[in-house]
Amino acid sequence: MTTSIPPGDVVLRITSLAKTFRKPFTGRRVEAVRGVSLEVRRGEIFGFLGPNGAGKTTSIKMLMGLIAPTSGTMEIFGKRAPSPEVMARVGFLPENPYIYPYLSPREFITMCGRLSGMKGPALRDRVVEVIRRVGIPEAIDRAARALSKGMLQRVGLAAAIVHDPELLVLDEPMSGLDPVGRKEVRDLIVEEKHRGRTVFFSSHILSDVEMLCDRVCILRQGEVVVSGALRDLLGSGKRRSEITIGGASTALRDALAPMAHVTRAVGDVLVMEVDGDAQVKAVVERAFLEGARLESVAAKRETLEDLFVRRAL
Repeated sequence: MTTSIPPGDVVLRITSLAKTFRKPFTGRRVEAVRGVSLEVRRGEIFGFLGPNGAGKTTSIKMLMGLIAPTSGTMEIFGKRAPSPEVMARVGFLPENPYIYPYLSPREFITMCGRLSGMKGPALRDRVVEVIRRVGIPEAIDRAARALSKGMLQRVGLAAAIVHDPELLVLDEPMSGLDPVGRKEVRDLIVEEKHRGRTVFFSSHILSDVEMLCDRVCILRQGEVVVSGALRDLLGSGKRRSEITIGGASTALRDALAPMAHVTRAVGDVLVMEVDGDAQVKAVVERAFLEGARLESVAAKRETLEDLFVRRAL
């Protein structure tokens, strides 16, 4: 359940969105998206997550007007979406952007700018600027057919931002990028936020999401299973600690088995995870009682990957 936000602060609102497909020949109904509701605030980076087949791309396609929803409503900037008026203020990067193979990045992005109403010297200068920002100035006049998948992804991103949109909707923006390319795209997303833009993106790269996002929504089988501020979601679980004990005997291992989860055992050294302060005390006391030595106790924060595996799989 999402928290209500004052209307003026909401850039994107999806309410009870659903999509049902019918299988060819059999006519069997497949519910790809089932009652998804979420709100994206102005100026935030919002992560839209879920395993393969969870309904992320289908939801984004409905939002962008590429397929029609079965039911539910979508609003962007307080107006029913999609509509030409609203979409003029949105930049979109699809999961697999198609770049005409015979066009160069300069030509393709210029065409996209013209479709958004740009023209003249302002458009020419803006095309050069966005190609530089996505890190491919050396390929500006090279035919798209000669570009790598990662470079094509950057061209698609440049096309999404050429008209300086207020809302960026990015479906797997790091797809096909090497570590340097991922960092450059992360930096660009943060830069867009600092410019006052709102960014809504899906990704399978959870470390990038954890690094970038203010809030996230996780889908499973077409339904929202987690939604909220990342700092709250990752701080809401039990306090977990990692304990390292040396000189652990077989008897100690057997005694600790009900109290802790052993993650590594090398020789007589045990590394284990324990939930709650009371369990930490019990494990340490039992270790001392058995004559073992305590090597370390460290707080272990839940990561987005931990949350994702626990709630989405």
